[in-house]
Amino acid sequence: MPLIILATIASGFVLYLAHDLVAPMTLAIVIGIIVAPLMDALERVGVPGGFAATLILIATVGGLAALGFALEPLLWRIVDELPSIRLELRSLVYQFQGVFQGIDNAQEEMKEALGAAQEAAAGGGGGGGSEEGGDGVAQIPTLSDALFLAPIILGQFLIFAGTLYFFLVTRIRVYAALARRLSAVGESGVLKARFHRAEYLVSRYFVTISIINVTLGAALAAYLVAIGLPLPIVWGAGAAILNFVLYVGPTAVICGLLLSGLINFDGVMSFAPALGFICLNMIEAQFVTPTLVGKHVSLNPLLVFTVLCFGIWFWGPIGGIVAIPVIVVVMTLVDDPASRSHGVQDRKLSTPE
Repeated sequence: MPLIILATIASGFVLYLAHDLVAPMTLAIVIGIIVAPLMDALERVGVPGGFAATLILIATVGGLAALGFALEPLLWRIVDELPSIRLELRSLVYQFQGVFQGIDNAQEEMKEALGAAQEAAAGGGGGGGSEEGGDGVAQIPTLSDALFLAPIILGQFLIFAGTLYFFLVTRIRVYAALARRLSAVGESGVLKARFHRAEYLVSRYFVTISIINVTLGAALAAYLVAIGLPLPIVWGAGAAILNFVLYVGPTAVICGLLLSGLINFDGVMSFAPALGFICLNMIEAQFVTPTLVGKHVSLNPLLVFTVLCFGIWFWGPIGGIVAIPVIVVVMTLVDDPASRSHGVQDRKLSTPE
């Protein structure tokens, strides 16, 4: 047990240090697992494996590039509006300070009226000292910063593309080799079946989640068009993408819509974009996703939240994306009794013992 603990800590430390290399490789493998049914379908109709992997790689890169171009207007809009955002936040902080100071004053008057001036003097430490001081303003990356980061980003992209291509071409052989190495004699078929079932579950989960997120993004865009917020399609696309990162993504969208509402509207209407998304997200999270996803993938919410936080801390945004697929794969591989309680397709992939 001490050796296992030490090996786990050492492996985690190495993975943390090598995140520029391992993170894009892990993301490529996760995407390869998601698109594996498409690869199998292309091979069934007679498309050679290498050509099918090339087509999927081109489609994946094209999709990521399209998302980047779609989100570019929102990014530059946020950069242009940073001064306005800062002023709005400062005025909002001052308003809240005034409210809290008024509450403190009312409490002090009530205590004095009740003859508790001594207690107020003993427990009253200062209520209004929460002013935002200092110049802790985040610096916008310069052109030189972008030039220094360009080789790193290009290298990670090449690692991602190469890993995705070769995983799609050789994944069946990889599963077979891992099953032979990790299983006892005569039980490699069982472990190989678990690999295929994990691939099936992750792919089905992400297809379902993608449909849900696209629908959520379209509903948000329609709502923003109705209330007159600028760039509704971009906000809808951003919400659909960020909703893949559970808890953290919707929170980021809410904060962004709140800032956008403060910039573009006045009064109570400033909160309308964020409140509308909160309502849509609650409908999606409480009714739609449990109904469609819960039948196929059942994970403890505490486990999901813990793994997601750890993934974001460990590898940043890529860690948040790959955390849920990795935990689904791991639980499928180690949880044999649960694997026997699923549908007909799962029973086809299992091997009699």
